[in-house]
Amino acid sequence: MLVSGLENLFHLTLRKRYELLVDMEDFEGNQVFARYSSFSVSPESYGYRLHVSGFTDGGAGDSLSPHSGQKFSTFDKDQDVSDFNCARKYLGAFWYNNCHHTNPNGVYRWGADGTLYGVGVEWSHWKGSDYSLKSISMKIRPVQ
Repeated sequence: MLVSGLENLFHLTLRKRYELLVDMEDFEGNQVFARYSSFSVSPESYGYRLHVSGFTDGGAGDSLSPHSGQKFSTFDKDQDVSDFNCARKYLGAFWYNNCHHTNPNGVYRWGADGTLYGVGVEWSHWKGSDYSLKSISMKIRPVQ
């Protein structure tokens, strides 16, 4: 399912220009966002590379731009630039670099928890790497 979803995302972003909105909420009810005026995904032959630019801060900070240009890594397909598999180490799947500033596919945990570093649903520029968010959503739409 994940591969077919990435393939669909590639085909969708191939035809038009898209922007990305990332909405987040913590367990205290605070809500922030990060917006990117340009978002696309490369085809499978390029590792489903992420391309984002044009950051606008809605209080979250920019935890996604460091992932731009990276291939999508999973437990069984290590495509990050680290010496180890970031998806396995941080219990997620994402466009990891070396390894992450955000981990939206990480383990859903309850807020601040320093027992397991970096495995939660994180956006490090807002809450750090030991805080798992209550919610995070990534939405795309065509650029008008």
